[in-house]
Amino acid sequence: MENPRNIIVIGASAGGQQAIVGIVKQLPADINAAIFVVLHLSIKSNAQVIAKTLQKNTSLNCTVATGGEEIKRSHLYLAPQNHHLLIKRNKIIIHHGARENKYRPSIDVLFRSAAVNYGSRVIGIVLTGLFDDGTSGMSAIKRCGGICIVQDPGDADFSDMPQSVINYIEVDHKVKLSKMGDVLNAILNMPVPPGVPVPRELLVENIITENMITSISQLNEIGDRSKFICPDCGGGLWALNNDPANRYRCYTGHVYTEQGLYETQGLNLEESVWVSIRMLEERRNLLMLMATNADRSGNDDLAFSNRSRADEMKLHIKRLKVLLSRLTEDMEPRINVKEN
Repeated sequence: MENPRNIIVIGASAGGQQAIVGIVKQLPADINAAIFVVLHLSIKSNAQVIAKTLQKNTSLNCTVATGGEEIKRSHLYLAPQNHHLLIKRNKIIIHHGARENKYRPSIDVLFRSAAVNYGSRVIGIVLTGLFDDGTSGMSAIKRCGGICIVQDPGDADFSDMPQSVINYIEVDHKVKLSKMGDVLNAILNMPVPPGVPVPRELLVENIITENMITSISQLNEIGDRSKFICPDCGGGLWALNNDPANRYRCYTGHVYTEQGLYETQGLNLEESVWVSIRMLEERRNLLMLMATNADRSGNDDLAFSNRSRADEMKLHIKRLKVLLSRLTEDMEPRINVKEN
């Protein structure tokens, strides 16, 4: 089968399944492109079911991507749950590498691999979703000569992801979902933009992600050692160069945007406070038991001392719970939801 002229990569999160259905309905069966989709899924989700749902709405061949599979035109490949989807020249790569910005599969991983390997032949699309996965990947597409499209934030169920791209990147098209097919068909009927050299840091980072192996020299080449540590593994974080989302990467392979790092630090902090509360509750219970045992043995002074210490600990527990409540309020995500 003839190789596709273009590579279309689509990223979506909350509200994304229906948005992707809305796009594939508009595409011709003989489209001269291969389409790759990352939809943020729960680890318990079934990508096969989603692929079948897409298939009911299009004449394109919709499947869950398989590692080593040849890339074919007029095919749509969906990332499997809990695995990254990458592409090379005429081949698909699937692996269980570290999460990027809390996600696996990650939109950034797919977009970056497409940009590095297909350059100006890539068309990137970011649809509805929360937070900012896809911004860095879309920047990679733009820097490698590809075309950037976002769903109009006002048209998206959740505007965070497309709005994040708009905030950091000069997009080529901002369109409503109902017009996405017209835009894509127009682009596919135009000449492919001229190729541009792939920036060295994108090439190196894609190699790191593809091979799931990192060296300190590679990290030093694409970023600078920061003062922060990885909230997942405790290793050092490197601030990556020339990235609009201000990303950080650790030696193990975890990657965070600045905002993602802040949110994950908050979650870890909340967990630490809960552990402290639990330990204090156990110590208070033990002191009360010790006071009861002291009563039984007639040691009134020791019983009084243990109850006093237990009362002090109760006060500390109460203060920690107030602190936890305030921390939780501070960490509440600012969600932009379309009003109906």
